Formats: sequence, structure tokens, C-alpha cells
Amino acid sequence: MPLCQRDSSQLLIIDAQERLARAMPTEELEQVVANINRLITAAKVFGIPVIATQQNSKGLGPIIESIGLNLPPDTQATEKTAYSCCTAPGFERSISAHPGRRQLIVVGMEAHICISQTVAGLQRWGYQVFVPADAIISRKEVWKANVLDRMRAGGVQVSCTESVAFEWIGDSAQEHFREVWSLFRNQ
Repeated sequence: MPLCQRDSSQLLIIDAQERLARAMPTEELEQVVANINRLITAAKVFGIPVIATQQNSKGLGPIIESIGLNLPPDTQATEKTAYSCCTAPGFERSISAHPGRRQLIVVGMEAHICISQTVAGLQRWGYQVFVPADAIISRKEVWKANVLDRMRAGGVQVSCTESVAFEWIGDSAQEHFREVWSLFRNQ
């Protein structure tokens, strides 16, 4: 079973937008947003590139405020209208700007549409894809469950937020252990 390696990883946040969030189950949305923010914070600690996309921002609004405020300052969201990020102008340039980082940790909305189509495209491009199941969401749980089954069957590494962060840490003697561990201590 492959593990996430901090020196090989990039974090991809797909379409975590204000108006789209309104259609999501509230309790699950809170957990997903918290987990996305945990991964952003851990990525910043380790210098892992963070990439974001926005689907039709005129219709679906900006990135959720707490996520947007947590993004590294140099993060520019790729605007798109296609469901797969892989067909959005500029997206391939964004992920290929980090040579040697062939693992994509994919989080965001909606699991059964934009995330699934992007994951399929990333696999075609030869990336190793990890999807923390507790950091993605769909309007209906059955849709998310279905796409998680499909992703597993297709070779995607379905994981959870805490696993990804602790795979990045790798060792409790790692200098940033306490800083990242504190993100999960009280959940």
C-alpha cells in the first residue's frame, strides 16, 4: 500500500465554494471544511504546494471563507467551467510547476462529479492519487459512497485526513510532529 510522502505530495482543493457549500449536508460540511483546513495547515508546515480550483465562481461564489483565509498567500485558484480540472486551462501548468511531486491529495466538492472526473484525469496523466474520504463531500451520501467505491476499484488510494497528515510526518521525532499533531488532538 503506497503512503503519502511529503516530498512527493501536492494538495488539490477542488471547488470548495460558498454557494455550492449551501447545498451540502450541514454537519458533514463542517467536518469536511475542518479537515480541508487541517490539511492546508499541515501542507504549509511541510512546504507542500497547495492548488485550488473554482467552478464557475460567478454562479457558485468564492472559495469558502475559512479555507480561502487559510490558503498560502501565493495560491491562485484556477477558474474552470469543465467538471474535470484536467481540462481547465492552466491547471496542468499549476500541478506540473512542482517537478517530482507526483502524488496528488484531492479534497473538496462534489465528490461524484468534479472530484471523480479530475481523479480519473490525474490517473491518466500518471499521478498517484489519494482521496481522504473525510475531506470530500457530495449533496447526497449515497453519491459519495458510490464514487468512493469506484475510486477504490480504479486504484485510487482512499484514506482519511489524519492518515495523510501522519504519513507526511512519518516519525514522532520529526521536528514538526507536535505542531501537526495538535491539529487532530481535540477532534
